[in-house]
Amino acid sequence: MSGRAVAAAALLVALSLAAAPAPDGPAVSNPRVLIRTEMGDITAEIYADRAPITATNFMRYVDTGLYDGTVFFRTVTLENQKSQEVKIEVIQAEGVDEKKEFPPIKLERTFATGLHHLDGTLSMARAEPDSATSSFSICVNDQPALDFDGKRNKDGHGFAAFGRVTAGMNVVRKIHEAPHQGQMLTPPVKIISVKRIAE
Repeated sequence: MSGRAVAAAALLVALSLAAAPAPDGPAVSNPRVLIRTEMGDITAEIYADRAPITATNFMRYVDTGLYDGTVFFRTVTLENQKSQEVKIEVIQAEGVDEKKEFPPIKLERTFATGLHHLDGTLSMARAEPDSATSSFSICVNDQPALDFDGKRNKDGHGFAAFGRVTAGMNVVRKIHEAPHQGQMLTPPVKIISVKRIAE
């Protein structure tokens, strides 16, 4: 092979290597959790791969046992939010004791994570952007109004979706339909524990 041919072959190899996609980083293992309530068990996958800030925050509360003994205190149904122009359907867990809460986290908007508020999606409750701490909701049916650019929150930034129920949506719906006054469950539904499921 001539020197020119060798040089051309070397150039083709170099170009092919440059065009090859970079190897992926180490795969992120999505943890699973078991939410035990007095009305039954809910299992969820937490999307550490797509919403790492929110997932890490949630799992920190799980691994320190701070959700144990809290409650689902709120059910939002189509009938009990008459003052809201944009209606949603969720159940919401109360936050942990304020003295034990970790600092608020940065809002991971759904346009950045690619996640959406679908039936069974876990989502962090918040007031202002970057204010979420420990309270979370579970969607009942698809809730696009909670995504970025959704109309439920006037600021348009939506909420951070970070996981989804994989088993126990019947329990979620049972809680959603439980007795309530306004949006407050009467009585609240006790969360016995929230534990990481061993791989």
